[in-house]
Amino acid sequence: MKHALVIGGTGMLAQASVWLSQNGYCVSVIGRNPEKMQQLIEKNPEGIIPVPVDYKDTEKLAEQLSHIQQKNGPIHLVLAWVHSDGPDVIPCLIDSLPRNSEWKLIHVNGSSSNLEEIKARVPVPANVHYHQIQLGFKLENDTSRWLTHDEISAGVIEAMREEKSQYVVGTLSPWESRP
Repeated sequence: MKHALVIGGTGMLAQASVWLSQNGYCVSVIGRNPEKMQQLIEKNPEGIIPVPVDYKDTEKLAEQLSHIQQKNGPIHLVLAWVHSDGPDVIPCLIDSLPRNSEWKLIHVNGSSSNLEEIKARVPVPANVHYHQIQLGFKLENDTSRWLTHDEISAGVIEAMREEKSQYVVGTLSPWESRP
């Protein structure tokens, strides 16, 4: 069975975590909130492996990554929603996962992120297939709103299916209309 790691998998990526588990992955989910983790496990108890760690603590994150790979095999796919206050998380992931096999890194970014700058800062080795998803907003009846968690997960699932190097969920224009 393939092994996926989801960072942000108990919140806005919860449905994407469940979808991965329903599509042949053993899914390790990093989360800090025990209540949200329990709700996720109740949706798919056999396919979700809780990883209770604050991803910004990269020393503990590296320990957990080693542990879950020893227990569940190498990670084939990482779906990562990492806030800007965790700049060392992606390098930690890259350093902690095997360099002798290929895997996918799907990096979810906020609406105001500069994807080209982020890509230039991410030290992606040749064995990693790097994809970026940017979260936008919705325009409805002359107003705008942020995406719901379900819309985000649905868009992320579609992006994983399409395997494009860059994918936008929602819209980013007109920028001045954002909520």
